[in-house]
Amino acid sequence: MAEIDLLDALPKIERKGRGEPVTPADREIACHFGREYFDGPRNQGYGGYVYDGRWKPVARRLMDYYQLDASSSVADIGCAKGFLLGDLKDLLPGMKIAGLDISEYAYKNSLESVRPMICIGNARDLPWPDRSFDLVLAINTLHNLEIAECRKALREIQRISRKAAYVVVDAYHNEGERERLLDWILTAKTFMHVEEWKQLFREVGYSGDYYWFILES
Repeated sequence: MAEIDLLDALPKIERKGRGEPVTPADREIACHFGREYFDGPRNQGYGGYVYDGRWKPVARRLMDYYQLDASSSVADIGCAKGFLLGDLKDLLPGMKIAGLDISEYAYKNSLESVRPMICIGNARDLPWPDRSFDLVLAINTLHNLEIAECRKALREIQRISRKAAYVVVDAYHNEGERERLLDWILTAKTFMHVEEWKQLFREVGYSGDYYWFILES
């Protein structure tokens, strides 16, 4: 296991609120992961999730770190519209890719080039056999599950990985970061101190790499 930021190539976005107050109704709508969440107003989700190439440097970073090549296989759990999968496929056309997302809307609006490799489902019950992939990703996904489901999902990721895994989850180091996270999040149901996450990883037998989504001051 390694604590490592493999998303450091993403553009840095200042997150100090969503522009409008977030209401319980906004959070309820966001948790449906439909059009509003991906392509609706900012206080209900992304505010428009369109392909802009920002994931391509991340794809290169993952390729270098995990020494992926055209014979490798990668699964992205919570792949949304498949942008990262598409960039991986563009960089290594022979690579086997697979994606899973809970959102039918995201699937229907995913990149056409990867849509046949994406399925709709829940991370707590992955549809692939044991040791199916060289690398299993779950970036900003698992914290959307309740703690019991999060445990199942981590075990599932461990089960289908034959080499490596990488997860990124909502977390905090101190009370200030926790308060900023609470002001920002819409869909997260499990967010904890980084040491609590590490303890959870140990408890469920997750041996992959990890990092945090943290709102710093």
